[in-house]
Amino acid sequence: MQIIPLSALQHYAFCPRQCALIHNEQAWAENYLTAQGKALHERVDSGEPETRKGVRFERTVHVSAEKLGISGVLDLVEVDTKTGRLKPVEYKRGKPKPDPMDEIQLCAQGLCLEEMTGQTVSEGALWYMQTRHRLPVVFSDDLRAQTLATIAAVRELLNSGQTPPPDYGKRCKACSLVEICQPELLGKRDRSVGYVAGLFGE
Repeated sequence: MQIIPLSALQHYAFCPRQCALIHNEQAWAENYLTAQGKALHERVDSGEPETRKGVRFERTVHVSAEKLGISGVLDLVEVDTKTGRLKPVEYKRGKPKPDPMDEIQLCAQGLCLEEMTGQTVSEGALWYMQTRHRLPVVFSDDLRAQTLATIAAVRELLNSGQTPPPDYGKRCKACSLVEICQPELLGKRDRSVGYVAGLFGE
């Protein structure tokens, strides 16, 4: 079974085409958004483990779930020193998004911890640099189902080796691959092909 990086789940939930460009075509574009994100994660990952108020903070935690076929590196795992309960924390450059892409990535982290430790991981947290706000996330049955469906969809996409056509929308402005993807230009071209085919009954 192909091992899917946890980041691919967030990429797919944001845009299947972005996921394919990065993970099938190995395309990547560094811009100020990705540079900010990388700097944030380097700052977080460089910290040493420490314990405060009954919580141990483990940074840069490598995880994998062989049954699910996913793996990755977690920014932070908080460990309750009394109960041993685990809570993944993911650091994000921007602000909370209307779509559950970050929650899906975080839930997948929880599923990895569950498979590795055998204990239930019921919640995690997202910390956003732009708002300086920490958002608790409960790993509900619905979120777990969305996460498992996303894992299956990403596996199908990566196995196919195909890149979906562009779907131009608001999110494109926040995408680091917009120059490579050219969604506005290619999306119009795709629609014109369909229009011409319709004219001639092809």
